Amino acid sequence: MTIGPEALEAFLRDRHSVRRFRPDPVPEAVIRRVLRAATRAPSAHNRQPWRFAVVGRGKARDRMILAMARAFQSDLRADGLPAAEIEARVRSAQERVAQAPAVIVLCLTMADMRVYPDARRQANERTMAIQSVALAGGHILLAAHAEGLGACWMGAPLFAPQAATEALGLPPDWEPQGLIIMGVPEGPGKETDRRAVDEVTLWR
Repeated sequence: MTIGPEALEAFLRDRHSVRRFRPDPVPEAVIRRVLRAATRAPSAHNRQPWRFAVVGRGKARDRMILAMARAFQSDLRADGLPAAEIEARVRSAQERVAQAPAVIVLCLTMADMRVYPDARRQANERTMAIQSVALAGGHILLAAHAEGLGACWMGAPLFAPQAATEALGLPPDWEPQGLIIMGVPEGPGKETDRRAVDEVTLWR
């Protein structure tokens, strides 16, 4: 199946990060379709190092939110921010995750990636695995948009990996990289400016 370039550009321009949702649940069948789209992303050596934790509303999500909030709070205190600002930022992050109908935590595993004897190539292998997981996350955002859903990538688990791992009981080789909140948009997402192609491109 081929999508015309104009239709593709219009589809991509229409996708925005959405952080507020209606309470409507996201059916499991829809989440599975979105995740299938994620698994169609390209990956280094086709090793598919992505792993996904679908976190429903309940005790597991509550534990994750609380654990990550504590880590976020600690980081902001170390930054020397005023207490009122810390409280507001932490509360906002908690509410975004708590009210989302669906939450998907994106994880990385190095279990099937190549192992090199030198640090340079091993570091590059890890970078390629991270890139692969990011591509899968991008597919999730696009697939959610195709389903008529809104979604937003949040980096919280990357800053508090141990908190997320323990709260969700993740396997030891699953390294949290981010999470995507998803649901029926409460309203249109906010369109953001994009740099012009010539501003970010060198032609050689």
